[in-house]
Amino acid sequence: MLIQGGLVIDPASGRQGQWDIRVQDGKIAAIGPNLSALSTETIVPATGCIVAPGLVDIHVHFRDPGLTHKEDLSTGSCAAAAGGFTTVVCMANTKPVMDSPKMVEEFYTRAAREAVINLYTVGSVTYNLAGKELTDFAALKEAGAVGFSDDGNPVESAALMRQALEQAGSVGLPVISHAGDLSLVADTIVNEGPIAKRLGLKGMPTAAEDIHVARDVLLAKLTGQHVHIQHVSSATAIAIIREAKARGIKVTAEAGPHHFTLTDEALLEHGTNAKMNPPLRTFSDVAAVRQGLADGTLDAIATDHAPHTAEEKAVGMKKAPCGIVGLETALALVWTELVRPNILTPMQALAKLTYVPAQILGLNKGTLAPGGNADITIFDPTAQWEVRPEQFFSKSHNTPFAGRKLTGQVVATIVGGRMVFNQGKIVAR
Repeated sequence: MLIQGGLVIDPASGRQGQWDIRVQDGKIAAIGPNLSALSTETIVPATGCIVAPGLVDIHVHFRDPGLTHKEDLSTGSCAAAAGGFTTVVCMANTKPVMDSPKMVEEFYTRAAREAVINLYTVGSVTYNLAGKELTDFAALKEAGAVGFSDDGNPVESAALMRQALEQAGSVGLPVISHAGDLSLVADTIVNEGPIAKRLGLKGMPTAAEDIHVARDVLLAKLTGQHVHIQHVSSATAIAIIREAKARGIKVTAEAGPHHFTLTDEALLEHGTNAKMNPPLRTFSDVAAVRQGLADGTLDAIATDHAPHTAEEKAVGMKKAPCGIVGLETALALVWTELVRPNILTPMQALAKLTYVPAQILGLNKGTLAPGGNADITIFDPTAQWEVRPEQFFSKSHNTPFAGRKLTGQVVATIVGGRMVFNQGKIVAR
């Protein structure tokens, strides 16, 4: 195919221009102005659109195996493609847990058969996410795991976290940290503060997150190994990460769209569809997340796509599960909340959605390098649309953004030179 007339932005190379892209045999064959179409090529018009590397999300939950009433590899990958993502990394908290080479190998066998995009998985840090015994990191990596995380559960023991960092470092992969001190997290479901009091709920202080972030960056310093902090939501945690980076500690971090977009006041309007872990916090925390993205303290944007059924979310604030779906709204939220207000440039925003998250986990993705895989996202940065969850490709519709008008809409998603999403439809299986 020949993608014509778009504004090509490739953060990996820092290049930007009004160029065409030729795709042959699943690879990017050429990039340049006014390329002549070959008789065998399909023309993909991109005038008025941005043509970017396929988006990369290093933090999703596809609930497969074990919880496929919420999502599965097929529906999750379709939701990703609709959101412009060509590569995503699934977390290990499936049922059974991704804690054995057999589970990881089966994941990749099924992903190759059922998914329309590139899927990767992490292995768990501990068996059954129990926080007691480390898994076999070398065997999990050999099977295809791209990192190690007990996401959903913090690794409570500092000694075990130290061992995890040392073992992960020996195989060249990071430990991915869900930060939250369980002694402060227990029985809490919303941010500690006026909104929690108004709702009559026990609040979770930001210190629950801050203590573990501080601990994990100190352990990264002690071991000399790489820790990646997930879903950062606290201003203090961001300050800790900023200081750690200034001291040369090997720490990277991500933030989700909900944490740079919403405060805990969203609970009053959206109820359990605004219940997260870590929870939505205050205006000052949201401002700190935005600043952290702008100054590079927060390296990547990741959705923490967490599907749940309407029935599961309808049981009340105390019992409903945490999390929201995010793949189909992420790019538009970034464009609406960060790019249009000039918090991030288009180049900066796309870097945090493409090659930077890919680099964190050592994935050869997120670039438009000639000769590389043709994973490409085409989106209209000026198109306005309304979020309608009933139209999502995800099995689940749990979002606090229903009815919200956003700017920036995915037009087409290309994976390995094959069009998989085009003009609102999945066109390849």
